[in-house]
Amino acid sequence: MTVIALTGGIASGKSTIGRRLAELGATRIDADQLARDAVAPGTPGLARVAHRFGADRVLTVTGELDRAALGAIVFQDAAALQDLNAIVHPEVARLFAAAVANAQAADQRSIIVYEIPLLAETGRAGEFDTVVVADAPEEQRVARMVELRGMSEADARRRIAQQASAQQRRAIADVIIDTSGSEADTLAQVDALWARIAEESRA
Repeated sequence: MTVIALTGGIASGKSTIGRRLAELGATRIDADQLARDAVAPGTPGLARVAHRFGADRVLTVTGELDRAALGAIVFQDAAALQDLNAIVHPEVARLFAAAVANAQAADQRSIIVYEIPLLAETGRAGEFDTVVVADAPEEQRVARMVELRGMSEADARRRIAQQASAQQRRAIADVIIDTSGSEADTLAQVDALWARIAEESRA
């Protein structure tokens, strides 16, 4: 079994890379989805978030997490964001371990791609066989967030500033995929990476 970490800053092209690897045969696990699962209704994670931030502030009338309300709190308060991460990250790690065990049980030679935006921030790069970093210039990422996600430029820059720097991500990379060109250019790099990893997994 091979476990690849796929990371990169917001709007760096991780999802394009992850989708392609899944098309080629990888088992794709998304840390953002695991984070949503970790605070789903009825989970201990959601109960802890509600206790820390106030149920009246971060839960909807149906008892689900109000992501917009929580985001408005944590993205302007570094201590609050740290508290949220301390709740969510251990739950995500537990869910990831279970997903890996399931994939390995189904196929001993499976290749797992774990999309994890905050890998450089968590110091977990050494836990993976290969670390792949999606990389694009900051100005291009800001433009993507403004044009494709409807963010203001100020909000986009604030989100980028709260994550690890491009230099910090490159420092943990085994492979860097440049997503600043066309989608075809990006996919060609992914295909070449897959060919190498698939060959190594058969060795």
